[in-house]
Amino acid sequence: MALFWCTEALPLAVTALFPIILYPMMGIMDASEVCIEYFKDTNILFVGGLLVAIAVEHWNLHKRIALRVLLIIGVRPALLLLGFMLVTAFLSMWISNTATTAMMVPIAHAVLEQLYKTPTGKDVEEGSDNPTFELQEPSPQKDVTKLDNGQVHPVPPASSELKAQKDRQRVRFSQGMSLCVCYSASIGGIATLTGTTPNLVLQGQVNSLFPENGNVVNFASWFGFAFPTMVILLLLAWLWLQVLFLGFNFLKNFGFGGHEREQEQAAFHIIQSEHKLLGPMTFAEKAVSVLFVILVVLWFTREPGFFLGWGNLAFPDKDGKSMVSDGTVAIFIGIIMFLVPSKIPGLTQDPDKPGRLKAPPALLNWKTVNEKMPWNIVFLLGGGFALAKGSEKSGLSEWLGDKLTPLQNVPPPAIAFILCLLIATFTECTSNVATTTLFLPILASMAQAICLHPLYVMLPCTLSASLAFMLPVATPPNAIVFSFGGLKVSDMARTGFLLNIIGVLVITLAINSWSFPIFSLYTFPSWAYSNTTANCMVNQANTTTARP
Repeated sequence: MALFWCTEALPLAVTALFPIILYPMMGIMDASEVCIEYFKDTNILFVGGLLVAIAVEHWNLHKRIALRVLLIIGVRPALLLLGFMLVTAFLSMWISNTATTAMMVPIAHAVLEQLYKTPTGKDVEEGSDNPTFELQEPSPQKDVTKLDNGQVHPVPPASSELKAQKDRQRVRFSQGMSLCVCYSASIGGIATLTGTTPNLVLQGQVNSLFPENGNVVNFASWFGFAFPTMVILLLLAWLWLQVLFLGFNFLKNFGFGGHEREQEQAAFHIIQSEHKLLGPMTFAEKAVSVLFVILVVLWFTREPGFFLGWGNLAFPDKDGKSMVSDGTVAIFIGIIMFLVPSKIPGLTQDPDKPGRLKAPPALLNWKTVNEKMPWNIVFLLGGGFALAKGSEKSGLSEWLGDKLTPLQNVPPPAIAFILCLLIATFTECTSNVATTTLFLPILASMAQAICLHPLYVMLPCTLSASLAFMLPVATPPNAIVFSFGGLKVSDMARTGFLLNIIGVLVITLAINSWSFPIFSLYTFPSWAYSNTTANCMVNQANTTTARP
């Protein structure tokens, strides 16, 4: 399965179905046991989260948020870069990274068209319109200065040099803008449990391998760990892109002492006109916004850990734990979206049936959901959980763990750092879901074998799977940006290489600092004990505390 996932000889979701056939035939697991792995609580959370994301996308709420933030931040080069990064990262926390990038790249290029457009009557710069980058308004024709007799005016050497410099600046800024969108889509996805699929793979694997873990990875605990990581990485990425594509002149980057006011006004105008075209907020947009906010609040307060959540108080099990999961909440809000109308119900007559009132359509309908829901990911997640369960049942995990015991002599922070680098490299050429699915069960076995808290290696490696910055094939946002043109593979590889290193360092910082109190990483947890970890009970001194 690893070989098929890496080479994509078959579609990823088809490869994920192998355990259903092979496990019963090889005597590893009963067919009914294998099939249960394909629709676990984590898959339900994925489907529920996407129902809400599809509603946000369907009613164009994401575009309104994007344009509103860009209007607030403004169009000075460095701030424009930051504005696009903040908007893209925020949206990709809640809707798919691919959909976010597909929406933001055309907006970015339309703004750039205005920012570098030739002011009327000035022979500063020529160029051809690229229709792909236009949103609603076609760019005016470029003026070419001619003499009365029809001859082209000769351009002085200084002017042509200035034009070449402007062209280079434009190309560099355009490249930076494209890359900032796809990178921030990947970075933003790590902040929430539903933001990108590897995060859900981790939650599912932890629940599958360690059933007694007490729901240690939930929406609130993940957000507490990953959101600060995302913010630091996003700001460092912004600084790196600024230095690489705008240069070290920070005063100019922030728009002080520049002479580009006219173009900046034009760029601001296109964002403004796009925002006006959306019109006032519709009832459907307001309803989706309210339901979205309710979902996030319910997720955070269900079982926060540091105080009793509504899940503990209203729906406790015999141990006082919440019987309701994050998936339950997501599906609940998703079902409400099929019930709530998209317009305020009025007394509108149905033209086909005179005398009967016509009901407005709901916020979501099954046709829209069916078209936009990536069902293949549900099977891919399930295949990963089945693979992990089979490794455990067959004794493969135990055998792997025994082979990795020599790592006991390596300091835990060094183990985490090396594994992050390995996975960040691996994810450049394979699907990030396949990467986490393959590595996490092995890492869990290794952690048990050397008496290390399993989450100490599983958390950073899950985040590292999202650091796909170097190649266009690494992740769909990179491919979308690359397809718009203006970028070479070498541009992406050069920018992404250092960003990968920065990402690994930030993740290493996160796992050795604020993750300790959130996930109690100080000692080997009781829920990770098994037959192979008997020595961990005796030697509890072997903790994961970071060494100076």
